[in-house]
This record gives sequence, C-alpha cells and structure tokens, in this order.
Amino acid sequence: MKKISRRSFLTVCGAAAAAAALTACGGSASSASTAASASTTASSAAGQAAGTLSGNVATGGSTSMKNVIAALTESFAEVEPGVTVSYDPTGSGAGITGATDKTLDIGLSSRALKDDEKSAVDGTVVALDGIAIVVNKDSKVADLTVEQLKKMFTGEISNWKDVGGDDGEIVLVGREAGSGTRDGFESIVDVKDSCKYAQELTTTGAVISAVEANPLAIGYASLSAVGDTVAMVTVEGVECSEDTVKDGSYKIQRPFVFVTNKSAALSEQAQAFVDFATSKDAADLIRTAGAVPVNE
Repeated sequence: MKKISRRSFLTVCGAAAAAAALTACGGSASSASTAASASTTASSAAGQAAGTLSGNVATGGSTSMKNVIAALTESFAEVEPGVTVSYDPTGSGAGITGATDKTLDIGLSSRALKDDEKSAVDGTVVALDGIAIVVNKDSKVADLTVEQLKKMFTGEISNWKDVGGDDGEIVLVGREAGSGTRDGFESIVDVKDSCKYAQELTTTGAVISAVEANPLAIGYASLSAVGDTVAMVTVEGVECSEDTVKDGSYKIQRPFVFVTNKSAALSEQAQAFVDFATSKDAADLIRTAGAVPVNE
C-alpha cells in the first residue's frame, strides 16, 4: 500500500489552493483545468491520508515493549483509523511462539531470536532498550562492571567502599514488579527476582528523584528519562548514550523485536503497521516511549 505523509498531503492541498486562486483571478482555461486536476489529486490524497485499510493486527509478547507499542499504536491510528492493533502482554517467549504458530500477526520480543527459532520466524529490530545506571551526584563512584552490579543488587556487595566509594550502606532503588525497565535490568544483569531493593517505585521519575535525594542510592532508568539531577555511571568504561547503545558497546541494553512467521505473508494492515514502526517518522515516538530508535 502506498501511503502519503502529512507533509505531502499539505503540499498537495497547497497546490490545489494555489491553482484555485489563479482561476478565481481570471486564469485561463488551462489554469482552470490545472486547478481541477490539483483539486482531484488533493481529494485523492485526502482519502489516502485518512487511511484506506481496515481490520485487526494481533500483537503480543514482551511486557517491556508496552510503552513503545502504545506510542506506535496511538500514532498509527491517526494514519489508519480503520485498523485496530491489539496487544497481549504475555512475555517474549509467548510472543515468539504466537508468531510461530500464527496465532499472532506480530510477536513481540525483548531479546534477540535464538538460532533454533530462526527457522520458523524472522526478527526485525524496531528499537533498543538502553538502561542507564544512576547514582547521586555526590557519589565518588563513576564506573561499575556488570559483575559488580550483580553483586550490589543481590546484596553480596553492600557497602560503597567495596566499589571505590565512601563508607556507607548501598541503598538499592528499583521499579515495581511488572515494570518493563525492571525486567530489562534484572534480565541483562542476571539478577531476576533476587534484588534486595530498599525502595520499589512505580515510575522512572520517582526512581530518579529518590537517587537524587540520597547520596547512598543507586538505581536504573531508561536513558531518555535521565536528566542532570543525577549522575550516570559508566559500565565497564562505556557511557550510556544513544550512540553506544546503537553500536552495542554499552552492555545494559537489549533489542525490541517484531517477530513474524516466515511461511505466512502478513496481511496488508499488519505490513502497514510494520512499515510504520520501522520508518524514520516513528523515531521520535520510540524515543519518547523510553527506547532508542534504530531507524532515523
């Protein structure tokens, strides 16, 4: 399906308006014909801009992709209002299985596909999840290894002096159970369900505020949400940035993947959603949702 962008739509409408103005000012028959043609083109463009597709696109899987899918779905509805994109947050494994057995149009996975899965499905990376490690701005600790983070968050290392900081008990601040950011951090650092949190908070902003207020605190947050009220530590000497997440050198990251069945062609509406999600126009939507876009 060939879609027209909002910018193109406005350009066409502008051309139609200009041609109509020439006719009103006594333009020639040729100008009138041009105006009529432009008006017809504008009407056709308007129909395309309003969306011509209908039906449902069934997605499901990764809970960590919730915010990204919500942002993409909301904006896609403006392009194709006749299409409903459903989302069932059942976990990455279930998303891959759903694409494999064709119960989902698009499976969602917050991990790369395994070799044995690639025979049945394809994976398209739509974004990367960069998770920053944040400390209080007064902290003397500027760099940590993944192994140190693992020991800190499980309580094996409980004092800042053991990782190069001042003497003081480490205060672990994290997100609530069910949070995609928490799931991402715990999966990557290999501390799933074993963290000794002092605080479990319901928003990224609350985590950042708690770390800002406590010189002994450490937490994690999506890269896009971190401002200058806290400090980001480097992980094994690499800072957390869009560039280091994209090139893979920053380790606390993972891909957000659209998974599709190799043997079944996508419906027109499902393909349109994939095209939208992987377009440059979706980059800012993905960034606002807390992830790092890969296409821009």
